[in-house]
Amino acid sequence: MTPGGIDASTAYRYCRTVAAAHGRTYFLATRLLSAEQRPAVHALYGFARTVDDIVDHGARDAAAQLDLIEQLLRERLAFPARDTTRLGRVTVRPEWEPVLWAVGDTIDRFAIAPEHFWTFLDAMRMDVPGSPLFRNRYATMAELRGYMRGSAAAIGLQLLPVLGTVGPRAEAEPAAAALGEAFQLTNFLRDVGEDLDRDRIYLPADELDAFGVDADLLVHCHRTGRTDPRVRRALAHLIATNRALYRRAEPGINLLHPRVRPAIRTAATLYAGILDEIERSEYAIFATRAVVPRHRRLRVAASEFGPVLVPFIRTGR
Repeated sequence: MTPGGIDASTAYRYCRTVAAAHGRTYFLATRLLSAEQRPAVHALYGFARTVDDIVDHGARDAAAQLDLIEQLLRERLAFPARDTTRLGRVTVRPEWEPVLWAVGDTIDRFAIAPEHFWTFLDAMRMDVPGSPLFRNRYATMAELRGYMRGSAAAIGLQLLPVLGTVGPRAEAEPAAAALGEAFQLTNFLRDVGEDLDRDRIYLPADELDAFGVDADLLVHCHRTGRTDPRVRRALAHLIATNRALYRRAEPGINLLHPRVRPAIRTAATLYAGILDEIERSEYAIFATRAVVPRHRRLRVAASEFGPVLVPFIRTGR
């Protein structure tokens, strides 16, 4: 039992459930990792998802909740044997307990630098109105990449010790960070409408402006469900930028442990496939959510792992 009274297997199993429910592409890839690696990746995903939910639910005390969850994680890492289900007189949400235990255990076991979690939490504060770090618009790609350094690159750097490398970890870190950014930018391109519903635009204003696109035009497209030709051209440009990130990350896959390369290559191929689906729909991002079809996901997995694993992937065993 953990200090907080939760069984270790229960903590990791909870994180697995979160990953399966919310991260289909990533969850498919984690099934192809080793039995030791899978729970760690689920724990990292569970922590990121928990923090995302705090931000996305828009509670007035979201900034305070982020401060609390950071304080709890810092305490868990400094004092592994202490019960962190309570901090002073504050009772922690029940769903936080298994996530905090599992991610703390993962950080310890794989010697992940805690700084990557503090960077991630700072990026999440940028999404919280009222926080000193808050912003909902980005003037340039450099500004957006500053956000993605915490929201995405930090995730890649958290995963790297779990996946393992064939040489010094530092040599693989730039590619791991680039892949995290590539995944994040794909999300931004797919979810423009959803982000507008929360009064956020995660695309660089200067690059949109070069195609005659501003916030008002994006709002109009979202309201009508139709993609203006100017927005199509801007999306085509940003998709090219996104694919350049995937290309920058691709050589780094060969720096990973051979066992994990097919899984990470599968995840990268499938996520980049979302860009293909956006193009295939003629950039109809305001009318439909781009999703890689199941048959393509299975085909990509089969190309990396062989047809023998396709039934395993299809049934979820």
